[in-house]
Formats: sequence, C-alpha cells, structure tokens
Amino acid sequence: MLTDERRPAPAAVPPPAEKVRRRRRPWPTVALFLSPALFLFALLVLTPIVVAAYASFFDWNGFGAPGNFVGLENFRRLLTDEIFVGDLRRTLLLVALSLGIQIPISLALAMLLNQPLRGRRVYRMLFFAPYVLSEVVTAVLFTMIFSPNQGLANHITQLIGLGDLGATWLADTDTVMYSLFFVISWKYFGFHTILYLAGRQSIPPELHDAAAMDGAGPWQAFRHITLPLLGPTIRISVFLSVLGTIQLFDMVWVLTGGGPIRSSETLAVTMFQEGFKRFHVGYASAISMVIFLISVTFGLLYQRFVLRRDLEGAVTTMGDQR
Repeated sequence: MLTDERRPAPAAVPPPAEKVRRRRRPWPTVALFLSPALFLFALLVLTPIVVAAYASFFDWNGFGAPGNFVGLENFRRLLTDEIFVGDLRRTLLLVALSLGIQIPISLALAMLLNQPLRGRRVYRMLFFAPYVLSEVVTAVLFTMIFSPNQGLANHITQLIGLGDLGATWLADTDTVMYSLFFVISWKYFGFHTILYLAGRQSIPPELHDAAAMDGAGPWQAFRHITLPLLGPTIRISVFLSVLGTIQLFDMVWVLTGGGPIRSSETLAVTMFQEGFKRFHVGYASAISMVIFLISVTFGLLYQRFVLRRDLEGAVTTMGDQR
C-alpha cells in the first residue's frame, strides 16, 4: 500500500468548455462590429474638429490651402469683438430664461398631466406635437405668425386693444430675443414635459399614499417626495437645455437671420455669417472651437459635479444585477 508521500498527485481537471469560452475575449468580433461606427465617428466628428482647430490658426478665406499663419490672433480677436461678446450675453440670457421659465412650466404641466384628467392623453399629444416639428418648420410657422401685415400675433394684439404691438416683436432690438425665446419654449417645452411625466410615473405610488396617511398635503408631498425623486430627470433636462441653447442655430437663422442689426445672433449664427457670408473661414473656425470648448467643458463639469451621484447609482445598480 502506498504511503501519502508516494501517492501520485491527482491529475488536473480541465476547466469546462463554457468557462474557457467565457474567458476568451472575442476582440476580433468586437472590432468587426465597432469598426463601421468608429470609422463614421472619425470621419464625421473627429475629422471636422481637427480641421477646424487647424484652420483657426490661419487667416484663411476658404479657398485653396491655408497659408497665412496668424497663430492665436483669431482667438485674441474674439475677446475684443463686440458681436462675439454680445453672442455670449445673448446665450446666457436664453439659458437663464430657459432655466427660470421653460423648465418650471414644463414641470408644472407634467404634474398637471399626471392627474386623472378627462382627455389627458389628448393633452399629452398636443403638448408634445411641437417637438415633432423640425426647427426650420417651426421658424417658418412663426415667421408667418409674427408677420407685420397678416400675422396672427398682430391680429390678436389689435383685438385686445394693443394696436400693432405684434408687428414689432421680431423687428425691435429690445423684444426680438424674448420673441425668440417664446418660439424656442413652444418648440421644446413638450419634450421636457414628457421627460418629467415619465419620471413622475416611475415614482412608486405607495410613497405618496404613505405621506397622505401621515397628514402630508399635496405641496408637502411634492416638495419632499416628488421633487427629490425627480432630481435625476431634472438634471438631465437642464443639461440638454443648456447644451441646446449653446449650439442654437437653425431656428434663429430662419426666423430672424440674426437681425435686426445682429441683435439676435447666437454663437453658431455668427460663425456661419463669418465663414459662409464674409469668407473669414479662419475666424469662423476659431468661433467653432470656442463653441466646442464651451460645450465640452460644461459637459465634463456638469457630469463631474452634478450628475456624479446619478451615474454612480446607475453603475452600482448594474454591478449588483450582474
């Protein structure tokens, strides 16, 4: 009989075939499926960014190869350009109006549409319908509404005794930005309303039932239950609203063209004017890089300091499910 010292070691049991297949990372398959998307991303996103960054260092009219290297002169010019500084002020104005008026109204409408109203499905469809329209169609529609001769806005102001006030909404430098904000809000408030409505309906009704049993009123339940649990949805809505305002172009271009006397120009409209109207492509490229840097910086900072808790919760949940 063999002792323990002389007993042969048991043969290693090979791992099951399923575990071996799990350990193997199918990099060729992943690369095969990702390559078309990566190619399009590099061609349509990365390449324009690199070309714009390169052109921003030249005094270039867009014809031929860039040759007159000016370094950071285009960016220094931005700091003293009254139009560009005005674009920044107008963008901040639209952001403030969106956060102070559009977002609260959308939230209030979402809370109203969550109530057991008769025909609320029809109301939801009507409120969301403007978002389905493209920006160009919306701008053309309100161009006719704000028309000084046969526009609906002018007829309404005449009926209520305000004369031809509606005729000056897009022609007055003091009111054009507020008229523009009205159009933007009409276009996008339905989108934010549906976001808030979806977030509200995801809140378990037991929480509000328990609050009602404890004597909490509607305002207390909204303040201490609904609003905190809608925090992730509100933060995403604010994020999309600010980024959309920074990059606003087509609606402004069709509705006002940046006028009157460039009082409604945004960053993107000024970029288009300089690049395709005045052929200052180098300067327009510098403006595009500023828009890109503002958007990226805001996105990273917002994600780092505002969305951090939401993202960490999502990652934790996914890890627990695995």
